[in-house]
Amino acid sequence: MIARTALQELEKWVKRSDRKPIVLRGARQTGKTWIAREFGKRFKYFLEINLEKEENRQLFEQQKNLDKLLQSLFLQARIPWEPEHTLLFLDEIQYSPTAIKQLRYLYEEHPSLKTIAAGSLLETLLEFKESFPVGRVEYLNIYPVSFEEYLMTTEAETLLQEYQKIPLNDFATTPLFEVFHTYAMIGGMPEILQTYIDRKDILQLSAKYDGLISGYLQDVEKYGKNPTQKKVLRHIIHTGFAEVGSRIKFQNFGASSYRSREVSEAFRALEKAFLLHLIYPTTETQLPLKPDYKKAPKLFWCDTGLVNYYNHWQEELLHISDLNEKYRARITEQIAAQEITSKHQSILPPFSFWVRDKGSGDAEVDFVIVHKGKIIPIEVKSGKTGRLRSLHQFMERAPHQMAVRMYKGPLLLQKTKTITAHKPYYLLNLPYFLAGKLREYLDWMAEEMQGR
Repeated sequence: MIARTALQELEKWVKRSDRKPIVLRGARQTGKTWIAREFGKRFKYFLEINLEKEENRQLFEQQKNLDKLLQSLFLQARIPWEPEHTLLFLDEIQYSPTAIKQLRYLYEEHPSLKTIAAGSLLETLLEFKESFPVGRVEYLNIYPVSFEEYLMTTEAETLLQEYQKIPLNDFATTPLFEVFHTYAMIGGMPEILQTYIDRKDILQLSAKYDGLISGYLQDVEKYGKNPTQKKVLRHIIHTGFAEVGSRIKFQNFGASSYRSREVSEAFRALEKAFLLHLIYPTTETQLPLKPDYKKAPKLFWCDTGLVNYYNHWQEELLHISDLNEKYRARITEQIAAQEITSKHQSILPPFSFWVRDKGSGDAEVDFVIVHKGKIIPIEVKSGKTGRLRSLHQFMERAPHQMAVRMYKGPLLLQKTKTITAHKPYYLLNLPYFLAGKLREYLDWMAEEMQGR
């Protein structure tokens, strides 16, 4: 059974006195329905309503009185009216604008009834103009299975314990790299991951990947607003995986004739559906972090397994030990971005990337994140410290002394100097399998710096 930390978040949610109906958001097949059902086992009664079914939608359309509607739903499911002991799950809620509106009244009139809603945001955004009731619901983002969840799922208890220790023991580095390498090839889509755990054969996963990508394409066909948008969305899915980790231009994206506005609108829809992320550059080295939305963004997808499969990279990745060796380290950037995002619940972007001011060269730092009042630069690189020229240039401008390199190597905190100004700073050399624990290691780094 796939282990999901979202269940822990739902445990916290259900215990709060100010609890609101919670909406699970995420890309298709990231486990939203499974998580709700698994959480439902903790309750005396679990009432699941699939609003993709016509008969269930009609109940909401025909009965606008909430009390009578709930009575009908409970009666139909043969569940006694005990709202304090019941979890109500409204699945595929995007099919019913009326059900979306009722979330507000569930919060106001029946706070003792715990309510979870889930659905595909891609379908919601393209089919309906309705929005979820502002201030009357809360959200939980559901991402593909993270590396930590992968360790929990595969019952690698010893490795999981070592992974969770801060700082990491040196002897755990090599075995964790080996396991992470497999995880990075497969990705974190739950059904695909479960199939691999059951069969232990990557080459048997093709049908699962094909089915998932076909599902995304079917979403486009069913819910595109017009024929042009359908074509653009389909084109992005067919050509965009090859652009992972690259800066993209909307105009003529993927050697097409599509205009910038058509492509940007399609990208926004796919981004809001959690299928991909567009990360914009900044020139800032101190707060506030101001991404420049007029500049070309970097493209990252929701799952590294989909990227590897669509680009035919998996078989070749089986035979290398360092993900940075292939495809200009784009796989390492993709999985690092995915791991950093896996714990992100804010409406703010999880990270940006840094470029120097216009006219001062083409220096670029792979990622920057805001952490406790600082903009922290992160390079995803192999090689020696002296080759991190863009990182040195960032640190010469930064008002602090913290920088990170993710690489194929041991955990190491070292004091170094920038190349030109010889400004001293601390570089955290972080094994890239620890990307999901980046913030915990930044806290550890700050403590270590104080003691040196």
